Amino acid sequence: MRVGAWLAAGVAMVSLVGCTPPLRPLRSLSDPEIQRVMKREQVQGLAYATIENGQVRNVRTFGMRNAAIWQPLTPDTVMDGGALTKPAFAYMLLQLADEGKLDLDAPVTRLLPRQPPSWRERPFDFSDVAADPRWQALTPRILLAHGGGFANQRRLEPDGRLRIHFDPGTRYAYSGEGYMILQMIVERGLGLDVGQEMQKRVFDRFGMRNTSMHWRADFADNVADGYAFDGAVQAHERHYRVRAAGSMETTIADKAKLWAGIMRGDGLRPDTRAAFSTGWLPIAARRQFPTLDGAENAWPQKLAAGLGVVTFEDRSGPGWFEGGRSDTTAGFVLCMETGRRCVVMLSNDVRADRLFPELGRQALGPDDMPWSWQFGWLDAP
Repeated sequence: MRVGAWLAAGVAMVSLVGCTPPLRPLRSLSDPEIQRVMKREQVQGLAYATIENGQVRNVRTFGMRNAAIWQPLTPDTVMDGGALTKPAFAYMLLQLADEGKLDLDAPVTRLLPRQPPSWRERPFDFSDVAADPRWQALTPRILLAHGGGFANQRRLEPDGRLRIHFDPGTRYAYSGEGYMILQMIVERGLGLDVGQEMQKRVFDRFGMRNTSMHWRADFADNVADGYAFDGAVQAHERHYRVRAAGSMETTIADKAKLWAGIMRGDGLRPDTRAAFSTGWLPIAARRQFPTLDGAENAWPQKLAAGLGVVTFEDRSGPGWFEGGRSDTTAGFVLCMETGRRCVVMLSNDVRADRLFPELGRQALGPDDMPWSWQFGWLDAP
């Protein structure tokens, strides 16, 4: 799709919000109700925020950051940002594009002084794809939309070696590896430090005082341990190396500020902000995970990948989301352009993954979010 076409489409989608019926008032479960569903799923800690009209409406926390010694989770408790790092990183890249420093449609052959197969130092070892000429078709736009053809992580490959599974830009498959190539473009191609750029362009811009792309010593006084499906506790993973795919250390108070700012479009041209959440790469996969199983489904919500988030057509207008989990943490954000509304959820317990659909529906009301695509265990649409 030509650049002018997708920008026009994005602006048109956002402009449709004026044609939608009045929204149901934003609401959420009461504290006792949330505590009840947490107990049902044995979730130790949950952090929750809502955004309306591009402003933080409320921030709430429940449960424990460390249950063994009865330490409560607070709005300023440092938690694992996980997969929600990716759209924040994408937002920073779009600022570089607005300034003319990054061409989203340029192939990596133009953006890097040396080519990905020649990079072998950590964390940028892409030598595995040297024999596959398709890597030359990779662009920032394709990588932002998870269209590079990679597995989520190379360790998921049978032999642990990175490979390209389909022609770049032809389909969607969620991949942290693609975001590491984007980090390499910023650092090796543009000569910029991703940690510093994220701090200046995103965290400082939105007043996120307790957020960083790497571990800070001052986080240690209020940090959340993680809890696995079996309830086993694991000390908070301290990210000492900046990784665009998921090293953000953050809090729910800061995350709420981030998504409110993104909804407002702070720091981006209006057309670029529209492109961020305008789907251009159709998604036919039956589920988000596993990413390469090949099963397809015709989604009536017209699922597609934007520039950092997954988009869909909601009854209220354009919607988009991002989420993920580790062995001991989970996070999810769902936003609707109409009313500039979001619900943001972080947990230090992977079992909270089973609460997110229920809490999201309670907050935003009836929706067309493809819950079963994001949460494979869920049978409902």
